[in-house]
Amino acid sequence: MRRTASLFLLACAVFCAALSPLMRWYAFPRLARIPANQYQDMVLEARGATLLDYGTMRARKVSQVTIVQTLKGDVEAAKRIGRTAGRPVVVWDALSYVQGPDGRMVSRIPERYIFDAHSQAPVHATGETVDGDPVRREGIEFKWPFLTRKRDYEYFDAQTRTTNPIHYRGTRTFRGLKVYYFEQTIPWTRVPLPKAMPVQGVTPASIARTGTTRWYTTVRRFWVEPVTGAPVYGEEIHKEELRGGTLLGGRAKVTAFAGHVKMREDYIEHTVALVKHNRTLVLLLTSYVPRGSLALGLLLLALSLYLEARARRPEGPAPARTPRTEPVSA
Repeated sequence: MRRTASLFLLACAVFCAALSPLMRWYAFPRLARIPANQYQDMVLEARGATLLDYGTMRARKVSQVTIVQTLKGDVEAAKRIGRTAGRPVVVWDALSYVQGPDGRMVSRIPERYIFDAHSQAPVHATGETVDGDPVRREGIEFKWPFLTRKRDYEYFDAQTRTTNPIHYRGTRTFRGLKVYYFEQTIPWTRVPLPKAMPVQGVTPASIARTGTTRWYTTVRRFWVEPVTGAPVYGEEIHKEELRGGTLLGGRAKVTAFAGHVKMREDYIEHTVALVKHNRTLVLLLTSYVPRGSLALGLLLLALSLYLEARARRPEGPAPARTPRTEPVSA
């Protein structure tokens, strides 16, 4: 009986030991993926910002500029591109919509971002665009990989259409979460004018004929939860200028936008709660289940060896029986 129990425990120990690396190196890459149908929106604000009045072509202080960012997954495109690429991909249709304090549009820049569902590495396919212009992304955008490391990453900047390093600046605590802080500085760079302009009849082509150009710089900051790779908070110190040409009436430059852009409080709370939930799910695949099954396997192995040793232990000689005597009657 002990021998049978020992073999059963040994089989369970082997199963648990095999489950540990299987969960970490096989199940994790296949289960931890960005869903193809994900929809996400976020609101950011720049209070006390500087904004260009296109009617007078003068910069003025405004109470607030609002930026609404949306990410919407295109499931059919993801399936089609995934079959060609031979791996699961996600296709995000992103939109950055900027509006002034009166609710009027300042700029509207759409993007199509195609990337690997697990690693977040870009997948190059037809339709990869920024504001309708074809691009070829290198590096990450919007999200870091699962199990983010303490190192610099290449990050794509949609304004300049270039990839630049975003630097790891240390580990911090944000709303009860351990996060990695990243920072990227884009120096003054000439960038295209948005195709959707805030003034009716004014187009990038008409502005280009005046010789006026658009320039941009930013300091981009992210607080990233390393297990999920999701930013729980982000902000930018963002500046744009129009330079040269006849449109400015002889001035060398004019500020088109300048402000410290930050996430709105209600979206911070929602993002932190969502990341905490997803963090637990990722840890189940990468830490809790693999380590727990390995520990259980070792425990079952020790118990199996103990029962096997008990089963093999020789038994001592049986004690001699004292003959039973019957009373003799006369």
